[in-house]
This record gives sequence, C-alpha cells and structure tokens, in this order.
Amino acid sequence: MAQDLTRMKCRLYPRNTPPLDAGQIAQYTPAISPEWETVDNNKLRRLFAWNSFKEAVFFFNALAYLAEHENHHPDLTVSYKRVTVELTTHDVGGLSLNDFIVAAKIDKLLESN
Repeated sequence: MAQDLTRMKCRLYPRNTPPLDAGQIAQYTPAISPEWETVDNNKLRRLFAWNSFKEAVFFFNALAYLAEHENHHPDLTVSYKRVTVELTTHDVGGLSLNDFIVAAKIDKLLESN
C-alpha cells in the first residue's frame, strides 16, 4: 500500500542531493493520481480542465497558497479554462520526494472539491 504523502512536509535539499532514480520514482508513483505524467524521470506534469476561466483562476490561487505553505513552488500555467502544473526540484536537478508530496496534496485538494 502506498504511503500517505499528504501527512508529510516538504523539506529543503542541499544542492548536491541527487534526484530520485527510476526505481524511487516508481515507489512513490502509486501514492499520487494516475493522471500525473512523469516526464523524462525529471518532472511531474498534470493538466486540469475547468468549466470556466474563473474556476481555473480559483484553482490556480489555491495551488499558489499550497505551494507557499509547503515552500515548494511548481511551474503553473493558466490557459483560459486549463491549468497545467509541472513539479520538479531545481536544487536536485530532477524529482525529489517534495514533488510527490505536493502532487499528493493537490490530489487531496481536488477530493474536497
């Protein structure tokens, strides 16, 4: 059974920390929605479609609040009724546990919607 990443908190990594390898990524992937796409074992990406621009912007703002709370900031793009989220940890040059923690918390945010 996948661990509950929503109970974890993001942490800072020293710049020499290696990114997660393919095996570690596979270990954490079951803990997030299958709608998250792993891109080149380097980032997580997910597209969210909403019914209106207003809903997309509300979601964008909720993501910004979550990112600030976790001190882990995804790349966010709003395009009319769509929001694209890309998670990577720049300090390690790829994916870290932080990316999976934030992805899981975004999934949980959607469950409460």
